[in-house]
Amino acid sequence: MDNRETILKCALDLFYARGYDGVGVQEIADAAGITKPTLYYYFGSKKGLLEQVLNTYYSKLDEMLGSAVSFKGRVPERLFQIAKAYFAYAAQYRKCYLLMLSLFYSGRESEGFQTVYPLIEKYYNRIVQVFQDSAYELGNMHGRQRQFAVGFIGGLDHYLMMCLRDGPEDETVEISDEQIYGIVHQFMYGIYS
Repeated sequence: MDNRETILKCALDLFYARGYDGVGVQEIADAAGITKPTLYYYFGSKKGLLEQVLNTYYSKLDEMLGSAVSFKGRVPERLFQIAKAYFAYAAQYRKCYLLMLSLFYSGRESEGFQTVYPLIEKYYNRIVQVFQDSAYELGNMHGRQRQFAVGFIGGLDHYLMMCLRDGPEDETVEISDEQIYGIVHQFMYGIYS
């Protein structure tokens, strides 16, 4: 592993464990076995480092969701594929997923929120588009695509937070297709009513 990868891994581990604001640049440099000037050489600043950590791991989510949102089928099947990809990402990249959520729920003027918001907005808009594309099938959309996307993503996030909260970080969390189907079915029942 080269210096850049080592720094990214150490930063993710520390940001995940103690929060972005709870970690200093010197601490990251020490954990990575480098000097602060080396960290600044690669990333420019602590915010630049956070941006790179998030973009590195977000690209994996973007890729996984990309194939799921392009799945052709009825709404329940499409949402199942999206939820399955989302859960697979959270299980595989647990630290980054939970870091993204914590940054999203931080102060709106904080560096953390400002850095993560464009990424969360990107995948949110992909889900909005799924509902827009499905408006003809649902029939009761009435301009509520954004509301449905918020409800769907919020349900997935809450379910994941409850699943991931207690176990050790290195423990694999497995969510079965049956559980995913149940979550999607429950959501669909609500929007069809």
